[in-house]
Amino acid sequence: MTTPQTLFDKVWQAHEIKRDETGQSLLWVDQHFVHEGSFHAFSQIDGRGLTIPYPQKTLGIADHYVPTHARTLESVADKIASVIKTLENNTTKHGIELVGLDSPNQGIVHVVGPELGLTQPGLIMVCGDSHTATHGAMGAIAFGIGASEVAHVLATQTIWQTKPKQIRITFNGKLAHGVTAKDMALHWISQYGADAARGCAIEYAGEAVENLSVEARMTLCNLSIEAGGRVGMIAPDDKTIAFLKDKPRSPKGEAWAAACAYWQGLKTDDGASFDREIVIDAGEIAPTVTWGVSPEEGLPITAHCPDPKTQTDQGKGRQIADSLAYMGLTAGQALEEIAIDRIFIGSCTNSRIEDLRAAAVVLKGQKSKVPGIVSPGSTDVKKQAEAEGLDKIFTDAGLEWVESGCSMCVGMNGDIVAPGERCASTSNRNFKGRQGPGSRTHLMSPAMVAWAAVNGKLSDIRNFNTTGEL
Repeated sequence: MTTPQTLFDKVWQAHEIKRDETGQSLLWVDQHFVHEGSFHAFSQIDGRGLTIPYPQKTLGIADHYVPTHARTLESVADKIASVIKTLENNTTKHGIELVGLDSPNQGIVHVVGPELGLTQPGLIMVCGDSHTATHGAMGAIAFGIGASEVAHVLATQTIWQTKPKQIRITFNGKLAHGVTAKDMALHWISQYGADAARGCAIEYAGEAVENLSVEARMTLCNLSIEAGGRVGMIAPDDKTIAFLKDKPRSPKGEAWAAACAYWQGLKTDDGASFDREIVIDAGEIAPTVTWGVSPEEGLPITAHCPDPKTQTDQGKGRQIADSLAYMGLTAGQALEEIAIDRIFIGSCTNSRIEDLRAAAVVLKGQKSKVPGIVSPGSTDVKKQAEAEGLDKIFTDAGLEWVESGCSMCVGMNGDIVAPGERCASTSNRNFKGRQGPGSRTHLMSPAMVAWAAVNGKLSDIRNFNTTGEL
């Protein structure tokens, strides 16, 4: 009898070249992405006089530093332009394809990979970016790596890893009206903590996950890292295959038929064991927002800011007090009373066409009470949104419609939130200063951000429309 295996086990085993005496595995890497932060790794390659044997298995993408208000390097500070030029030089020198500023495919790496069809079930995919877990939405093992690991992959197309523990999070039942994959992620992280999955591979399962679109699954897997997870995965299904069909770099012809046959077998076997099981009633999840400086500091929109004095754990009480102070909030303050200064719709978490459509439904015919930026996840998403007239909805509402890139999520390109300002954001992190020094960030879904813009404060999206048309 064969021992039942998890989805993660199957993909890992298929890529394990050898295991050393310490238990570490040498894994073959199918797809590697590099962006502007890869210059350290290229310096290591050049410093040792190494060549890159499989340049076709690495794709360079400029995303973190790219300007979104113009597509020229002259529009940004010299330091930012220099980082982008360095990526161009490194990829050219080593024969690596680059999705640069002028590319029709330019965008955020975790948006571009799937839309090109490079993200596929059963692959091992790595990138020097923590939110690489996004690609696991299609059944890949995908994770972020450090500079020395990037150099190792460039030089050998392999990586040494210790096999992580595994967690399965099952969302039973159906989501309520107005509740999205973003709410699912913020809910479970707030319930179990930002350290709940430290170093683990997470498999998401259950009816609510199966009902999600592939784009929504990417949002869920994207946020795995915010609970300390190494990997987030969802078993491929008919939706996955439909998503990948006819993508530019998906398999073609007989290779497509063979790939589909393989993909359909990539699922966790009945009886396979996990190191931890978490079961969540999807119907109990409400639209969720963060109030503090960690994704775990989130609550249903109808809740109030916590009171540090009620905490039995003194350390937790100090953490809450510190977060409230930084955010300029008070204990017991209703989340729906929190006024905002601006909004941001974008990032690798929520910048795909479905995200923009959800925000546009709310903003159509409305005026935003605050300024804000809407940055699509890729040039392809931008073109599709413009073909559907979504850009006009955003600009008519008084928001800026800009080019694709990481933009205000991380603030590396000059798109920042001013010190002391409060931003309703679709991004993935609300850390201190994440969107700019002294910035205050509240994470939520695209529809919730749009509704906050209309009301000028954090607001319950369920009050926007009771018909379920979101």
